[in-house]
Amino acid sequence: MSYAISAALQRAVFGALGADPAVNDAVGTAIYDALPSGSLPGLYVSLGPESVRVADDKTGAGAIHLFAVSVITETPGFSAAKVAAGAVCDVLHNADLTLDRGRLVSMRFERARATKIDKGTGRKIDLTFRARVEDE
Repeated sequence: MSYAISAALQRAVFGALGADPAVNDAVGTAIYDALPSGSLPGLYVSLGPESVRVADDKTGAGAIHLFAVSVITETPGFSAAKVAAGAVCDVLHNADLTLDRGRLVSMRFERARATKIDKGTGRKIDLTFRARVEDE
């Protein structure tokens, strides 16, 4: 297996988050693959790091993708960030996404880490998801 399905998986994740009403209620259109220049909104979602390992089997080529989706806020409390993180989880856990290359076999929520950032004035929640993909 190669890294070839990674871009298709990212496009599907980005599209699913952008199309979800609860995510939109929480962060509007502030969902980023790459942060824009200039000022950022007070609460946003950012697609983050990814690690991939081979998961080939007798039936074909596959891979396991562990990727992060971060919810970041400049607000001192965790409340709004947790609402947004919950919405992201609702969209991606057990998602049945269509990829433009390959096939998503399964996706599940793995873990979350909530931290204070910016000397305690902001908050960040890193959500990690595990996606199993196959190349068709």
